[in-house]
Amino acid sequence: MSRYLSPGDYLPHDAPMLLLDEVISVSEDTAICRAAVARDGALGPFLDPQGNIPGWFALELMAQTVGVWSGWHRHQQGQDCISLGMVLGARELVCAAGILPAGLTLDITVTLLMQDARFGSFECAIAAGEETLATGRVNTFQPTSEELHSLFQQGASA
Repeated sequence: MSRYLSPGDYLPHDAPMLLLDEVISVSEDTAICRAAVARDGALGPFLDPQGNIPGWFALELMAQTVGVWSGWHRHQQGQDCISLGMVLGARELVCAAGILPAGLTLDITVTLLMQDARFGSFECAIAAGEETLATGRVNTFQPTSEELHSLFQQGASA
């Protein structure tokens, strides 16, 4: 039995938008999650006819792994695991092949570079075995409940 909860216990996502299959490890500065590029995995609904996942999914896989890292740390502090966070952007995001190929098991690793009370920056990589398929830096923001309320109220009245 894993010492980690399932990815969905740390993230405010449900299928089909929950893209991670498993939490492998979480530490003070890193998290590793896994997703299979397979019809029966969490990525299944998004595969192209050849069974590949478009490379731009790399950003969401990285962002969800950051969310797992954050949720695990909240859980360790006795707080609610799930909290809505936002991706501010990504720098130097590269998926050289343009796809994450069919049949691979992806290990998504995020490493904290910098964090304050509301902002974070993470170096990220997606690998299959020894081969690195995608890399980038993801910058995140943790809005307050008042900011979220205001954001969703404005969106509802637009």
